Amino acid sequence: QVQLMESGGDSVQAGGSLRLSCEASGYISTRLSFAWFRQAPGAERDWVATIDGDGTSSHADFVKGRFTIAKGNSKNTFTLQMNSLKLEDTAMYYCAAGRYVADRLRASEYEYWGQGTQVTVSS
Repeated sequence: QVQLMESGGDSVQAGGSLRLSCEASGYISTRLSFAWFRQAPGAERDWVATIDGDGTSSHADFVKGRFTIAKGNSKNTFTLQMNSLKLEDTAMYYCAAGRYVADRLRASEYEYWGQGTQVTVSS
């Protein structure tokens, strides 16, 4: 079992930056893939980025060049650095983890989820 807890969500002006963190606890296998998803009110949950156990990362096209997923300084954390934030980045951001992720974009591939952290971007 893996528990995930997000932090770092805040209100920020367009063009600003935020760093989200996700701390994992429990049985942390090196095979785990970690991901960030986001969900705006009334919208579906969208995949943002994934980092695999070997450090390979991938990002959704709408955040490429602006957001970066990375392993954190401590063993069981990973982060999402968000730069050049836009109004449309406003959403609840969730971290997720999965042991056998075949399709990174599919939320159903990830077994473990955090409670979410709110990011609000204003003009």
